[in-house]
Amino acid sequence: MRRYNHDVNDQDLKVLIVDDQAGVVTALQVLFDIHGISHISASTPSQALKIAATETLGAVIQDMNFSPNETSGREGVELFRALRLQDPSLPILLVTAWASLEAAVELVKEGANDYLRKPWDDDGIINRLRDLLKMRELEVENGRLRLMTEKSQKALAEDYNLCGLVYASPAMHNTVALAVNVAQSDAPVLITGPSGSGKERLAEIIQANSRRSDEAFLRVNVGAIPAELMESELFGAESGAFTGASSRRIGHFESADKGTLFLDEIDALSLSGQVKLLRVLQSGEFRRLGSSRSYKADVRIISATNADLDEAISTMRFREDLYYRLNVVELKIPSLEKRRDDILPLARFFLEKFSDREQILSSRAEQALLDHTWPGNVRELENRMQRATVLSSRPEIEVEDLGFDGAHLEPLSSADDSEIRNVLDALEQSDGVVARAAEVLGISRQALYRKMSKLGIEVHRKARSERPPH
Repeated sequence: MRRYNHDVNDQDLKVLIVDDQAGVVTALQVLFDIHGISHISASTPSQALKIAATETLGAVIQDMNFSPNETSGREGVELFRALRLQDPSLPILLVTAWASLEAAVELVKEGANDYLRKPWDDDGIINRLRDLLKMRELEVENGRLRLMTEKSQKALAEDYNLCGLVYASPAMHNTVALAVNVAQSDAPVLITGPSGSGKERLAEIIQANSRRSDEAFLRVNVGAIPAELMESELFGAESGAFTGASSRRIGHFESADKGTLFLDEIDALSLSGQVKLLRVLQSGEFRRLGSSRSYKADVRIISATNADLDEAISTMRFREDLYYRLNVVELKIPSLEKRRDDILPLARFFLEKFSDREQILSSRAEQALLDHTWPGNVRELENRMQRATVLSSRPEIEVEDLGFDGAHLEPLSSADDSEIRNVLDALEQSDGVVARAAEVLGISRQALYRKMSKLGIEVHRKARSERPPH
């Protein structure tokens, strides 16, 4: 497949005219000159292929016959296929006489953009070419962006620790480049993006490339801590500070001293917890619950949320002064739907990660992945790929293995998603043997079969020798 020349200007994209009749070539050259369309010509298929191999062309307009007395269109078919082999996305317009019309129609079925019968209509050929050139310019520009991203990503991966992050999209590359740049400072960072998009991985990249990389990196899911325990979890508690506190508890701030504290779901912090966190960020000091003594901690804060904090501020659910303390630098992770170049690289990465055999994605499966809207983002993609490797023993992963009933599937609920992941993890640990997976989950084999039936999970590995209970 062609790699686009980064130095080519879109405005210089030429139309290649391929015809053995000098009069036809001259007529098209004059027509294109009148309408300001750059062009280059060839009289034989071999000349055309040499030009196409060295030029980034805007389109090709080719005859179907190039030898005297040849009318079958065979030469045009061979040239078309050879050009498409060199550059699968190259727009090709066929010019044909009645004698080779059938061959031209067949090539349209193979992907030729259109065919025109001789004698052609000047306005028709110009309008069609302009449409093709616009599409080609956009495609070439996208190719350039991808190439630039690949080069920049390679350089970034050589200079920084990207913690195994897999991506190909310019949007994600810009976010990662900003992350490694701000990693060098101690500035608080707020990472925003939809659930499952990779916020924690981005926090890991910041930590790994910071001066604190050898120090503690503590992850705290704020949304998972009950409000009444928030203060003791973050700042610690003295023995007897509350019922059940039989010994001194060291909080996350104290444990992360000299390192980094990652506060996920920061929007879930109660208003009283927000006040206490703000006080610590302002002074660098904290008190354990039940103590009058102040302690200092040198901690960098990285926080993350999938919520709209502006809306939370306007409804008095989040303090504006805390927001500005946390949001010195904001890193926005786009949803997977908005960085579609990442879908297939991630899918292949997860396939290799989870599969215990050589497996690839079928073309139908790849198209289904690209067509899906990904409400669960990267986490949903990982789930589906893990599911596919458990369900399928075939060399090719098909649409049905991914949980798609066609090009799309209703998104899994978060509860179902979590339950499916637990079952799949247990099956993976047990090499697909349901009896052993049931032991891992602490339930009976019959209960696991019922759960699998409810969740739509089937096993096609060693479990195939087992008969489900009636």
